[in-house]
Amino acid sequence: MKQIIRLRFAPSPTGMMHLGNIRTALMNRLFSKQKNGTFVLRIEDTDSARNFDPQAKEIIEDLHWLGLFYDEGPEVGGPYTPYFQSQRTNLYQDALNKLLANNLLYRCFCTSEELEKRRARQIALKKPPRYDRSCLMLNPEEIEELLNKKTTFIWRYKLDQEKSVTINDLSHGTITFELKNFSDFPLTRGDGSFTFIFANFVDDMLMKITHVIRGEDHLTNTACQAALFEAFKEPLPTFWHLPMICNVEGKKLSKRDFGFSLRDLKIAGFLPEALLNYLSIIGGGSFKEEVMSFDELIKALNFDHISTTGQVKFDPEKMRWMNNKWIARIPADELLKRSIPYLIEAYPQINNISQERLSQILQLLKTDLSTLKDTVSAIRFYFEQPTLNKELFSHFDNTAKLNVILSKLLDKTTDSQSFIDSAKRLTKEHEIKIKDLFGFIRIGLIGTIEGPSINDLIEILGIDESKRRLRTLINFNY
Repeated sequence: MKQIIRLRFAPSPTGMMHLGNIRTALMNRLFSKQKNGTFVLRIEDTDSARNFDPQAKEIIEDLHWLGLFYDEGPEVGGPYTPYFQSQRTNLYQDALNKLLANNLLYRCFCTSEELEKRRARQIALKKPPRYDRSCLMLNPEEIEELLNKKTTFIWRYKLDQEKSVTINDLSHGTITFELKNFSDFPLTRGDGSFTFIFANFVDDMLMKITHVIRGEDHLTNTACQAALFEAFKEPLPTFWHLPMICNVEGKKLSKRDFGFSLRDLKIAGFLPEALLNYLSIIGGGSFKEEVMSFDELIKALNFDHISTTGQVKFDPEKMRWMNNKWIARIPADELLKRSIPYLIEAYPQINNISQERLSQILQLLKTDLSTLKDTVSAIRFYFEQPTLNKELFSHFDNTAKLNVILSKLLDKTTDSQSFIDSAKRLTKEHEIKIKDLFGFIRIGLIGTIEGPSINDLIEILGIDESKRRLRTLINFNY
């Protein structure tokens, strides 16, 4: 019987979406699409004290912005509702009761202070920090006395330290964990709520998740979850622990690094298509084509042969390159729609320009844009005549000749094409490089030597405004 593929993305609403979250969600979605599986969104909101995104509205909004649509989850529904862990407490309690009935749990009355002291002592003695099972040794009378005193306790899972558990990981292969190397782990907190490890396991089991794709930092707790699957005699999912995303220096990406949070990337003007494209290919080997749509990525990625790299590097410059390629790809009306918030904020008067005209201008400039935010500086020349200074002309040693040619051009041309044709002819006659003339003219039009073509600039500004600016250039005191 063919296996029904089911994957889940299970973020916690305790912080903003960052690159690690996004890459995890992305790989789950790509895998599910390639394998004709189901992609589930599940919100791990059991830590109520740290939740800052009620109902995970920002998470859902971010996923929609990215185009990572889920098949089951909040607002969509599905056969395993509810999809918020805070609403599934009765299911966790039922699972806990089954473990209690099989004598696989015990109460732990140790305080966090006591645990920390023991941990520090173990580290000082160069021993692996591990729970010492002191509460497992309590006799019934001692337990009863602590309960009568209403001493706070948690439930710990009693690992069989004579055994091992084995998982299958798509990048690491078969991994065996000796349980003697692990602590008896908590299933509940002091307030009676359920821990991440336990709730995560129960949901994966009940929702029949077949593949768990998550970050490498979760690899160590996989042993504990595998022990729980065995306790319930349920088949283990296949795992894929994604390598951590690092900065260009090889250090784990942090809040201090540009690009860490999705919010920063959105504000900076990166396209969701470019972001997903880039995160799909980093650390994934070589590709014939790097710039790919989501559908192309589904076909191009080989999940049967996954790299075992320990980390992938996020390179902001490569991300900018990718974004530039995607800006060039998107249709003119879509580019305007996405750019207009940046432009209106910088130039309120832009509302007086027709959408058609703006779209034409952006089409002429878009090859020079790395982000949508770059449209603000790219189009500034349209609203502001450049301020000239002598330093701008330090590259030229023939301004007199250039001025002579420019004067003739202004007298004889009436449109952009005749301007270009005459410029080519006059530079030959005066033995001036066309590149020098165009660089000189560009300074007069936009204030920089490099930039859009002269033909495009005249089309954008209009021949009359272009001539007005160039007369200012001719009259400048070099």
